[in-house]
Amino acid sequence: MSRLGIFVDRKTLSNSEQLNALIRCRDVAENLGHSVEFIFPVDINKIEKVDALFIRARTDPMNITYVAARMASLHGIPVIDDPRSIQICSDKINMYSHLIREHVSVPRTVFLSRNDLTIEHVARLFDDLGSPLVVKEPSTSFSLRVEKVHDVAEFFRVARRFIKMSDWIVVQQFIESKYDWRVGVLDGKLLYACKYTIPSVTFKIQASVNGHLVYCGVESVPPGHVPPHVIQLGIDAANAIGRGLYGVDIKNNNGDSYVIEVNDNPSLESGEDTCYPSVYHTLISHLLRK
Repeated sequence: MSRLGIFVDRKTLSNSEQLNALIRCRDVAENLGHSVEFIFPVDINKIEKVDALFIRARTDPMNITYVAARMASLHGIPVIDDPRSIQICSDKINMYSHLIREHVSVPRTVFLSRNDLTIEHVARLFDDLGSPLVVKEPSTSFSLRVEKVHDVAEFFRVARRFIKMSDWIVVQQFIESKYDWRVGVLDGKLLYACKYTIPSVTFKIQASVNGHLVYCGVESVPPGHVPPHVIQLGIDAANAIGRGLYGVDIKNNNGDSYVIEVNDNPSLESGEDTCYPSVYHTLISHLLRK
């Protein structure tokens, strides 16, 4: 019998869907003959006593989840997600740099520093990349600080706000689509796939509209119904980051596919795994393979 630690916080447990997903994970682990312990930040020292760690709280180098990942790594304990993946995926400049270096298909992407924010430079971006453009603050998550701009004046209103939070901003070609593919990859292999249907009132999978949060629809899709090139692109993107657990967001447009995002430690509580009943079995077997 091995001991699986699941690192959680109060926010993780405040959502009934997340809680049910955690219970499913625990039940699968126990059915496989392992013991499971939920570890809260206050009990972080318990990490060194488990055989593997599954982080189910928001990962960020600036919060306690990164400390948990580092503790596990330093003790030689398998962990999802690992510290390196957290560092890369939490910084869009770092993430896109890895994808571009490995020739993974992404929207045309430019990194701008404060000194690049001139009217002439921005006007050339619209000429080169078209309109609208997508502007991202590099530490964004859950679609926050991602905005679509249609002209130079609108660009500067957004960019001046974002540049206060970071030394750089990301500017990308806008890819039109009604849905994103989400390809879940573990250790370089397909784990699950689903469609995120974009709400008609936004271009993001999650957005605040008139003071209300709107979310994408989620449809789990069997592997045989996912275009093979989409699966391969998801695997290529994940491999450009590491060998952990990743959720790769992909858009299709006129037959071409582009990676929009690679998420470390992606969500699994909204039905992403409906057509993939062995997701937790695969995850736990991967973590506790000894």
